[in-house]
Amino acid sequence: MEFGTVFIEMSAMLLFAVAVGAAGLLLKQPLIVSFLAAGVLAGPAVLGLVESTEQVHLLAEFGVALLLFVVGLKLDLGLIRSIGKVALVTGLGQVLFTSVIGFFLCLGMGYSAVASLYIAVALTFSSTIIIVKLLSDKREIDALHGRVALGFLIVQDVVVVLVMVVLSSMDVGATGEGDSLVLGVAFMVLKGALLIGALGVFIRWLAEPLMRRLARSTELIVLFAVAWAVAVASVGDWMGFSKEMGAFLAGVSLATTQYREVVAARLVSLRDFLLLFFFLDMGSRMDLAAIGDQILPAIGLSLFVLIGNPLIVMVIMGVMGYRKRTGFLAGLTVAQISEFSLIFAALGLSLGHITGADAGLVTLVGLITIGLSTYMILYSYPLYGALEPFLGIFERRKPFRELAMEDEAVPKDQFDAVVFGLGRFGSNIARGLRQQGWNVLGVDFDPEAVLHQQRQGHPTVFGDVGDPEFVKSLPLTKAQWVVAAIPVRGTDTSGADPLLAFVRTLTEEGYEGRVAVTAQHPSEAAVFKEAGADLVLLPFADAAHYAVGKMTGVPARSPEHVPLHSA
Repeated sequence: MEFGTVFIEMSAMLLFAVAVGAAGLLLKQPLIVSFLAAGVLAGPAVLGLVESTEQVHLLAEFGVALLLFVVGLKLDLGLIRSIGKVALVTGLGQVLFTSVIGFFLCLGMGYSAVASLYIAVALTFSSTIIIVKLLSDKREIDALHGRVALGFLIVQDVVVVLVMVVLSSMDVGATGEGDSLVLGVAFMVLKGALLIGALGVFIRWLAEPLMRRLARSTELIVLFAVAWAVAVASVGDWMGFSKEMGAFLAGVSLATTQYREVVAARLVSLRDFLLLFFFLDMGSRMDLAAIGDQILPAIGLSLFVLIGNPLIVMVIMGVMGYRKRTGFLAGLTVAQISEFSLIFAALGLSLGHITGADAGLVTLVGLITIGLSTYMILYSYPLYGALEPFLGIFERRKPFRELAMEDEAVPKDQFDAVVFGLGRFGSNIARGLRQQGWNVLGVDFDPEAVLHQQRQGHPTVFGDVGDPEFVKSLPLTKAQWVVAAIPVRGTDTSGADPLLAFVRTLTEEGYEGRVAVTAQHPSEAAVFKEAGADLVLLPFADAAHYAVGKMTGVPARSPEHVPLHSA
């Protein structure tokens, strides 16, 4: 379709994306799926709206760089060290087992040994970009399963870079231009060490002073952050690594400064806008004409990725001492293949190792798994609630790794109140109760939040509101209140919602104190009250009523739809 100028073409694509996104909202579909669909429809195979592919791809790369930069910006180096072993073992283990099983599956489907190897390896790589976006939207990137998942996704990215380096070196050797595969890999490792070393020097001596000077201008510090993310991403790409890895390391290099939260908050909107072009670019590059004859094999391999990959991760994490819930939630993040899988297949095609049909198969598996896994992650809690009775085989009798995190700090003292969730709302509740002289125990599933509270001298433990066994282990005999100030994920009368399960666990265990939970919508209050909650808090509605009272001088009244006093 002819537009005349790139500006008009971009305008048309944005309007088209808005229309598809709006239709997706009406159908209650995730925006990621809507944007992928918009990319496929806008691509050459359907409407042909995307003609300026280079410009769209460039904007997509900027969006990816900012996404990984913000992720790196929020990481704590101490926590990276603490999950390094788990991430390494899980990441490498999943790549190994998926490759081996996938190889024999492809052989059984009639593909050649070389094609089977390529397809199997492509099935091992999960999309860091999409997973980080989904976990960030659900505010789970800082949860234990989110941090572990991010760790082994980064391990996967390193593996795919090394594999592609090896393949490229093999091709060079075949043409007589190079004769040492080992030397090529060693050179790549040396370059990686130099890059990390240079960033280490920057972190140690330059990051904080530089950011302090730039912080005099908010606009300038944000501009520097974008420039730094793109620059280090470019250096990573130039050195033979991925842009994504470079952008992530750029974020980590600024994560130790006191300005990281300000920078991250101001980049979110720009990041989300540019990521739209990533999904448009990804969808428009899917060649639908080449995948028509691969539907049945693609369905079989997609089921392996959607079911087999999470099972592999659950087995590994269970052996390493994690609970079935943590393993399940982390395992869902590998239930799709990534853009790297498509690039890997394209490399094999360019080297003449596989055919266009083989590459088309990988593309179709990507389209299926990305779409379906998005729903699996978005609805992970109801899905876990439905499957939980069957997941016991993936948990050791004593999940020692998580038990150690809990037992190290769980006090034996009794408390006046226990507050689950130490975000802005929960931490303020805990602070207010302490100011009233109450002895308060804080609980959070974010290791960083736990460490922050412990450093301030507040009794705080690592734990999950959705884990009944942990809730039962807490000292609640003398607690007057138990408060669950966690983000609400939607109510479910089947009990799959972690808040409902939490309230019912307290009731079943005979807890005699009062229970308070947070809700986002008034309609949820009756469900929580029926389950046994004494108090349902609506943070935004309560704050609005309080603000009106302060502004008018008239004492604020409780919202009529939710009782703000115990029953």
